Amino acid sequence: MSEFVLDFFLLRDPNVRWVVIAILLICSSTAIVGSFAFLRKRALIGDAVSHAILPGICLAFMLTGGKHPFWLMAGAILIGLLSMKIIDFITVNSRIKPDTALALVMSVFYGLGVLLLTRIQSSGNAAQAGLDKFLFGKAAAMMQEDVITYSLFSIFLLLVITILFKSFVVTIFDRQHAALIGLPVNKLEGVMAILTVIAIAIGIQAVGVVLMSALLITPAAAARYWTNNLKIMLLLAALFAMVSGVSGAFVSYAMPKMPTGPWIVMFLTLITGISVLIGSKKGYWVTRKGKQQINQKIIQENVLKALYQLGEVRNNFEDPFLKSELRKKRKYGRLRQRNALKQLEKEACIKIEGEYIYLTRKGLDEGQRITRLHRLWEVYLTKYLKLPADHVHEDAEAMEHLITPELEIELEKVLDYPLIDPHDSPIPRK
Repeated sequence: MSEFVLDFFLLRDPNVRWVVIAILLICSSTAIVGSFAFLRKRALIGDAVSHAILPGICLAFMLTGGKHPFWLMAGAILIGLLSMKIIDFITVNSRIKPDTALALVMSVFYGLGVLLLTRIQSSGNAAQAGLDKFLFGKAAAMMQEDVITYSLFSIFLLLVITILFKSFVVTIFDRQHAALIGLPVNKLEGVMAILTVIAIAIGIQAVGVVLMSALLITPAAAARYWTNNLKIMLLLAALFAMVSGVSGAFVSYAMPKMPTGPWIVMFLTLITGISVLIGSKKGYWVTRKGKQQINQKIIQENVLKALYQLGEVRNNFEDPFLKSELRKKRKYGRLRQRNALKQLEKEACIKIEGEYIYLTRKGLDEGQRITRLHRLWEVYLTKYLKLPADHVHEDAEAMEHLITPELEIELEKVLDYPLIDPHDSPIPRK
């Protein structure tokens, strides 16, 4: 078994070598094109066009009487472009919404494709053997002729994207700006549509018609959890697709009865699941950790504000505060209070000795700042939103933690530098 694995991954077999090269090119180019569709919020178009392509493949076979990859690709691309035109026509010239138009075209074209495929399979033409593999993909069984054709199309996609990359980016993210600087926006969108259809047409060899939208969109969705940089996102999407493609091809190579497409999608799903959980930008754990840090910061600021206000009442900030006083002021549980105090002590905002809490200079300044912001917001809410004074505390407490120094200056300027809040408490000066 180990020798078998080595034969595949070391590319000892010439056929395996060709197949792996083709899969790397097909998956990478499809994932990159799919990333642009993902960013344009046209993810569903891949599903519709991939299903619509099936009758194009069948018609090409019926007209030529063979499975030459070039003619199959030509048929797929032509019918794919036709399906996109029909979707746009229905959307523009009727009251049917885009998602409904997508569903209509997908179901009608796919139904026609299945009918044509059934007709071909019952025709007795020996050349039709393997044509049904386009439903679920069979990349591991590609012949050299297939590899050359699909690889050339993949290279073409990558070259066009490289040449027009900057124009595509401007058009996708700011269509109006692209038009203002003289870019042919409509032509660029037309080119993107053609590239999408070509990517789908070559991708069905790897994953098939049914699962093509997964290869087109899933790598981009997974990559988005790791970066906000477009170039890095494209590279990651291509990498995820290539790893999944080679892994799926290996399973199909090791177990010839296994279709390639579903296994590629399974590996893509695994990568996406991992990305959703631990992605460094939008992953679940990172997002959860960020929320916890924000909540902890708010608790710490509220503790310092409470200590400052206790010091205001007794007009003394130097003597220690009792932890029991703090618990009465802020209704936090012992554990949350202990964690907040521990972190504040680590940041040199307070000093703890048994049951006593001492405010440091840093802690006093921070407590004064939060108290000041809280009371400024209370003034704003009563003065401009006309809220009663007894209804502004909670809103002000939510807003005081989310303000920049620049906004603080503007807020104070708008309020004309007030001295007291709606409860007649003094607003601390800087």
